[in-house]
Amino acid sequence: MTLVKICGIREAETALETAKAGADFIGIMFAESKRRVTPQQCHDIVEAIKGGRSQAGEATFEGPVRGEVSARTWFGAWAEAIDQSATSWRPLLVGVFAGMNPDEVNDIADAAGLDLVQLSGGEDDDFVRRVHRPVLRAVHVHSGMSAEDVEDRCVPGISAGLLLDTGSAGALGGTGTTFDWSIAAQVGERKPFLLAGGLTPENVAEAIGQVEPWGVDVSTGVETGGVKDIEKIRAFIRAAKGAPVGR
Repeated sequence: MTLVKICGIREAETALETAKAGADFIGIMFAESKRRVTPQQCHDIVEAIKGGRSQAGEATFEGPVRGEVSARTWFGAWAEAIDQSATSWRPLLVGVFAGMNPDEVNDIADAAGLDLVQLSGGEDDDFVRRVHRPVLRAVHVHSGMSAEDVEDRCVPGISAGLLLDTGSAGALGGTGTTFDWSIAAQVGERKPFLLAGGLTPENVAEAIGQVEPWGVDVSTGVETGGVKDIEKIRAFIRAAKGAPVGR
């Protein structure tokens, strides 16, 4: 079944309702954004989600280390490890970062008790290696890019996972626009990733049917007037979880 990440949550109540609706990941924004959380909002969300987990303790990931698996199977092995952790500690808490240094990312992730880190600012390989928690690395797909161009940026052996999002100058996601799904489908034939960019409750099943991603990520598509809409969140999760996956 396709995993679902609801990103840009800013209130504990919305986080709890999102968890009840069946989300696998909740994204908390620490990058500059209208969805960026305050320290108190972050604390409230983390306390609400961790307090409601069926299994106590911190999420753990028995993912591969460099040299244990081939480059070809690296992302698949990590996807399996994250799947297993999500089964026990769903929803996993993902901090979204950009424009910081690795020490700042690690300090915030430690203080907040995040499960995963998403890097969305084009950070280099050395930066990713210095982050302590498993990293979901955003790859921004711009107009004119081919599947080969995208795969060149999907370096195995460094990040734990990938997120393909619509590329836009100065944007860190949340553009509300899609990119060419045929490119994503070609990448998906060789490695798992989260699909983002312009997804909505109305088009997510079509996207899953065409791309067959490991997971889907949404923010703008489940908002009304710039605010998370729990009915849209529920509809998105229902559509994504009910979509057939052929691969």
